[in-house]
Amino acid sequence: MKRLSIALAAALAIGTAAQAEELSIATGGTGGVYFPYGGGLAEVINRHVDGFTATAEVTGASVENVRLITTFDSDMALALADTVYAAFTGTGQFSETPMPHLRALVSIYPNAVHIVTLQGSGIESIEDLRGKRVSVGAPGSGTEVSARTLLEANGITFDDITPQRLNFNETADALRDGDIDAGFWSVGPPTSSIMNLAATRSIAIVPISPEEIARAIEVEPTFAPYTLRAGTYDGMAEPVLTISTPNVLVVHDEMDEDLAHAITKAIFDHVGELIAIHPAANDTTVQFTLDSTPIPLHPGSLRYFEEIGAEVPASMRP
Repeated sequence: MKRLSIALAAALAIGTAAQAEELSIATGGTGGVYFPYGGGLAEVINRHVDGFTATAEVTGASVENVRLITTFDSDMALALADTVYAAFTGTGQFSETPMPHLRALVSIYPNAVHIVTLQGSGIESIEDLRGKRVSVGAPGSGTEVSARTLLEANGITFDDITPQRLNFNETADALRDGDIDAGFWSVGPPTSSIMNLAATRSIAIVPISPEEIARAIEVEPTFAPYTLRAGTYDGMAEPVLTISTPNVLVVHDEMDEDLAHAITKAIFDHVGELIAIHPAANDTTVQFTLDSTPIPLHPGSLRYFEEIGAEVPASMRP
């Protein structure tokens, strides 16, 4: 991360022209929503935040992304709420490396868990995954975290399947080629890698029952029920019940307050530009942030919400 000098922060505050400071946005693989959404966010910053330019970077997604914030190798990062909360509180895989310096700017959209297989595979429930070759997401990704949590909450461990740690595009290719039986995506629908797969193969999305969802929520309270609409992908004639996890735009607590405020304001003032990049941004609303953010807001972001008269929960105050 390029730490902001006092002079640069002052230049932002008074609108003085200055050489543009470069910001890095940690996203995910090119086959998911993080990368195009991050690209759209970079464009919003480039157009509407004076004195700064931004670039979306391909990464391994959520788990890697929060670590990139910690090491100051990225200025902003997209990450799943369960990963963000575990990192902030020092629980789960972050028990030895807590990250209490993480702060949220906004929550941007919910990630829906997609368990995708090909029609005729015989996989109609998560119980049918036992003994199968299953992509559980890229190493260090939020998809891997969500897959493990969902399965273990319902009595299935990675020892009960043959896990493959593939990114979204690799998972789609492996399904197309018959190298795996099913794959997990935790992503904002619709996502290009599944759309491309559905254009060449007849896919099926495995539903998650209300009972299975309830067991998962007991383990991970940031989960919520979500219904994938009929027609989301080619051949998907009926809605499919699954679970979702909010996505959060996180920064280090050392980010300059005026910069955090400017980015937050630019996102909500120009959300239409994000929607034009990906329909998942339809969920990028003030209310979604206030309902879904699992850690405290950065003071600059908090200032924006107070300026517009939003009622910010106590849990989101630094």
